[in-house]
Amino acid sequence: MNQTQWDTLLSVVNGQVLPEIPTGFIIDCPWLPGWYGVSTLDYFTDDDCWFQANKKAIETFPETIFLPGFWAEYGMCTEPSAFGAKCQWFKDTMPHADKIFRDISEIDLLSKPNVRTDGLLPFVIQRLKRMRPHIESMGHQIRFAVARGPLNIASFLLGTTEFMMGMMTDPDRCHKLVDLITDFLIDWIGFQIECFPTIEGIFLLDDIIGFVGDQQCSEYVVPSLKRIYGAFDAKINMLHNDANGLVCARYLSQMGVNLFNPSFEHSIQELKELTNNKVAILGNIPPRDVLAQGTEQEVQAAVKNSVAGLEDRSRIILSCGGGMPQDVSNSNIDAFIAAADMDSK
Repeated sequence: MNQTQWDTLLSVVNGQVLPEIPTGFIIDCPWLPGWYGVSTLDYFTDDDCWFQANKKAIETFPETIFLPGFWAEYGMCTEPSAFGAKCQWFKDTMPHADKIFRDISEIDLLSKPNVRTDGLLPFVIQRLKRMRPHIESMGHQIRFAVARGPLNIASFLLGTTEFMMGMMTDPDRCHKLVDLITDFLIDWIGFQIECFPTIEGIFLLDDIIGFVGDQQCSEYVVPSLKRIYGAFDAKINMLHNDANGLVCARYLSQMGVNLFNPSFEHSIQELKELTNNKVAILGNIPPRDVLAQGTEQEVQAAVKNSVAGLEDRSRIILSCGGGMPQDVSNSNIDAFIAAADMDSK
């Protein structure tokens, strides 16, 4: 993102009320390849295709902020691949990472990956290194270190059902798994910062957080994320969880999170109250049913309703509750931005 957009994010996170509520969207492989008119495989394997798709999005919608900005990613496969997960690739849909454990006892055999050499991680770094001059020639910089969160990665390695059950039936091993992944993520984020000193933000994505209860959130999520964010002196600590976000909302500030992208099912006002208005909210209209499938009028109505009645308009970036889904049209994005602009006035 460019300097003006970064400064806007910092102002929102720090609680400054801006003349207009800014807009922003998380964009990656579910939306960009189809929108740009290429296959998902081309987007993943061709550096120039990846760069041009992101560049076109930025130039088509200069009024909004795309997060994290030039995201070098391979869907859900990036981090699991470093642990040895078999990755399946498809022409026009997201890839899939297979689990690596046949039984929970095999966690005892797991070792921490080398973030400099293992899986797809070197490909992420190399893509950004190759494209960095082009990114910076646009007046943009690499601002975020990005990673899937510890519970998300654990669910791929062990299986979602197996991991959820294991937290109850074999907590020692599940703690061991989450602790090892946490150590790995600190290495991975640190390596990204080492390679790109312009990074001043951390962006974690973990929907599995939304499927645990309060006890598991306190026991697994809070210590792990607090350790990850606390290992660095980042200016923005962003968390995406578009499953149930209420279970973690009151812990966000304690974990170090200052920018949260929640499920659209939670109102901005509700999240402000649960976080004591200490955390900026990136949201919060339905991504699929409204932003992708709704009419322009429905998009505009949803945007207006998301902030209707809010007395405190600090710490808000208008968006959808989750990442940009497939098949969102230019006209609906334009309608969203226009509605945000009209509401601010």
